[in-house]
Amino acid sequence: MKTIKFINKDKGLFTATLRKNVNDYFQKNQLSQKGNWTMLLKALAMMSLYFGPFIILLIFPMSSWLIFPISIVMGIGMSGIGMSVMHDAVHGSFSNFAWLNKLFGTSMYFIGGNTFNWKVQHNLLHHTYTNIEGFDEDIDPKGVLRLSVQSKLKKVHRYQHIYAFFLYCLMTLSRTVNEFKQLYRYNKKGFTRQQGSTPKKEMIKLAVTKVAYLGIFLVLPMLIAPFSWWLVLLGFVTMHLTAGLFMTTVFQMAHLVEEAEQPLPNGQGIIENEWTIHELETTANFARKSRIFGWMIGGLNYQVEHHLFPYISHIHYRAISPIVKQTALEFGVRYNENKTFFGAIGSHIRMLKKLGR
Repeated sequence: MKTIKFINKDKGLFTATLRKNVNDYFQKNQLSQKGNWTMLLKALAMMSLYFGPFIILLIFPMSSWLIFPISIVMGIGMSGIGMSVMHDAVHGSFSNFAWLNKLFGTSMYFIGGNTFNWKVQHNLLHHTYTNIEGFDEDIDPKGVLRLSVQSKLKKVHRYQHIYAFFLYCLMTLSRTVNEFKQLYRYNKKGFTRQQGSTPKKEMIKLAVTKVAYLGIFLVLPMLIAPFSWWLVLLGFVTMHLTAGLFMTTVFQMAHLVEEAEQPLPNGQGIIENEWTIHELETTANFARKSRIFGWMIGGLNYQVEHHLFPYISHIHYRAISPIVKQTALEFGVRYNENKTFFGAIGSHIRMLKKLGR
C-alpha cells in the first residue's frame, strides 16, 4: 500500500502546543487520560441493555409481537456496546490496564463483528488517513452510495440523500458477511502480518467467532425461545437494523458533512498539511452540550477530540474540548462543529445531495 506524508512547516508549532495544553490539564487535575470506574459502570449498563432482553426472550413466555420491541432494545444495546465500550477498548483508552482493554475489546464478537478487522479499518486506516479517497475505507463507494467527491458519479446517486438512511440500517448485517472479504483483502495487502498476526490465524478466528455468534443469537433462540423460527429471524434482523441505523448515522455526522474536507495527496503522495490540522479539517463535532446523548454514543459527538487524541478515554472529551477549540482559534485553525444533532443531520443530507449531483 502506498503511504502518505503530512507536511506543513508553517503550522509545526500547533501540534506541540495543543498536546502540551491538553497534557497540562491532566497533570494539573491529577487525572489519568484513560477511563475510570465510570467506564465499568457504562459497560455494565450497555451489556445489560443487550443481554438482559435476550435472556428474557429465551426463558419467559410472552406474546409474539413483543419480540419486536425486545429486538429494538437489543439493537440499542448493541450500538451502545459498539460505540461506548468496544470503541474505547480497541483504542486502548478504556482502562490503564491492557488486559481490561483487550477483554472489553472482545465485546465486538458479541455484536457480530471482528476485532481485528475493526483495528485495521478504523484505528489504522480511518484514523491515519481520514477522508482521503483510496485510503480511508469509510468513504469508499458502497453499492449505490457515493461518499467521496473523487468517486465515480452515477445517475442513481442523484437520489442517495433520500435512500441513504435505509441503507445505513443494513450496516451491521452486511458486516456479518462482508468481513470475510475484508479480511482476505487485508491478508493480501500485508496488513495482517504488519499487525503481528498471520492470515490463517485471523481467518480461522473470524470463522469460529461468526459461527459462535450466529449460533448463540440466532440458532439458540430458534431452538428454545417460545416463538416461531421466522419470528426469531425477523427479530434478529430488527435488532441489526436498529443498531445499524444508530451507529452508521452517528459516524457519518463526523466526517460526511459540509464542514469536513476530503483532500487528496499531490503527485508525490504528500498532503500539504500537518496531520493534526488535517484531522481538524476533515472532522466535525456535533451536539457538544447534550450530556445524555453524548453518554449514550460514547462521546462520539466530540469526534474532533477523539481523532486528535484517540488514546484518551471519551469520558474526558467534554473537558478538553474547550482547550482544543481555544488552541485552534489561537493558531487560526478551523474547528468544525454543528451545534445540534439535527443540524448535523441536515448538513449530512445536504452533503449527500451534493455528492449525488
